[in-house]
This record gives sequence, structure tokens and C-alpha cells, in this order.
Amino acid sequence: MNREELKEKYGKKRIPHEWRKTDWFTTLVVTFFGSGMSPKAPGTMGSLTAAIVAYPMAVLASHLFNGKESLSLPLHISKTQSEFPINLFFLIAALFVFFAAIPFVKKAMKDTGTEDPGWIVIDEVCGIFMALAFFPTDIIVAHPWFLAIAFGLFRFFDILKPLGIHKMEKLPGAWGVMADDLLGGVYSGILLWLSAVGIYALSFS
Repeated sequence: MNREELKEKYGKKRIPHEWRKTDWFTTLVVTFFGSGMSPKAPGTMGSLTAAIVAYPMAVLASHLFNGKESLSLPLHISKTQSEFPINLFFLIAALFVFFAAIPFVKKAMKDTGTEDPGWIVIDEVCGIFMALAFFPTDIIVAHPWFLAIAFGLFRFFDILKPLGIHKMEKLPGAWGVMADDLLGGVYSGILLWLSAVGIYALSFS
């Protein structure tokens, strides 16, 4: 056998992944720097990568805005007034990812002839950032384990798709790919905030 025949018979064969059919920059965006290329649970890997990246983002926001990146809104719970935080930094990040990703997701699906393939995980990134839009940056920096809670809550909503999330998938094309995770992020963020309030209340009870 010559070298080519040996390579064909014993060489490591390249798996013909669908994402190879689109350009490298689109692949980089929709797989979130390759995290979606994981052979197992790409959505989980994309969400985990986004949660990890969120920590240095929170640290950066804390230094740049000096704790002023959140807007607190009054909220009445059981006849008592509390503060509901809107983290403007992560809200803007989530919305930026949402709208910026639409043309890339659309192109990736068109080039590969797929509909919402698992390796497209930029929607999970949008969802994680949206979940953190309901949580103060200073708490994320001081207690990064809340990122694990955000990750777990988001994966719950992303997998089961309750409360109208599944309906968002039916939006046309890339909009449906992105919108269901954005809504999942909203639900996750609300539960994340309620979890923090509960933990805080128990610690001082």
C-alpha cells in the first residue's frame, strides 16, 4: 500500500460536521467560540461557557461603572416593598447578542440546510446573559456561585420549555431559535432573584 491508501485505511477520519459547510466566522459566532462543537450536550456546554464568561464581564462592569450598572425598581411583595434589580449591563449584553446573532444564525442554517441544530449555541449565551439581567453585578462578583444557580435554572427552562417558551420556537427562522432562549432567560432571572431573596431572608432569620 502507498501512503494515501494507508492514510485512507488507518488514518483518523474527519467527522463531516454540518458546521463545516458555512464560513469560519459564522461558525465562530454561532458555536460561541467552538463550545457548541462538543459532541455531547452542546447546549449545556454553550450555557456553561456563557456562565463562565459572565464572571469576568461582571468584574469588568463593576470596575467600569462602579456599582451603577443596575437600575432598581420598586416591587411590592406581601405588603412590603422590596427592590427588583434590572442589571443594565447584562440586559444590554443579552439584547446585543440577540439582535447581532440573528443574521449569523440565519446564514448558518441556510448554508448547512438545518433548522436549529444543536451546535448553534449563541441562543444559550443570550439566555444566560438575560438571566443575569435580573441580578446585581456586585453580588455576582462577591458570590460567583450564583452563576451556577443561573446556569441550572436556565438549563431547566431551556430543556423543558414551559410557560410559552415552546411557542416562541415557532417564530420564523432565526427569530425562533433566539427568542425561546431569551424568554427562558427572563424566567430564569426572576427565579434567580427570588432564590437570592430567599437565601438572604433565611440567613437573617
